[in-house]
Amino acid sequence: MIFHFSSCFTNNLVENAIRPVALGRKNYLFAGSHNGAKRSAMFYSFFACCKLNEINPQKWLQYVLENIADYKVNKLHELLPNNIDPEKLDNFKKFWEV
Repeated sequence: MIFHFSSCFTNNLVENAIRPVALGRKNYLFAGSHNGAKRSAMFYSFFACCKLNEINPQKWLQYVLENIADYKVNKLHELLPNNIDPEKLDNFKKFWEV
């Protein structure tokens, strides 16, 4: 019998990748209500999407909250982290910085 120890079969990378999801799932138990859990899951998804697209979640949320009132309902998808132009976020100035 021949053993090759050059390749290690482990799932550490996968476990590390899903750990935040598992922790979030546990935190949803203490959201207070079903609607509260849905809302926290929504924000958790937004911030995870920001992370995947290498977008600063705080800048993204500030930009969205300042500009969502000016967007038409059929254009709201443009504000999602995976659709937003990163240059808009970089050039975004808060109303007190203008």
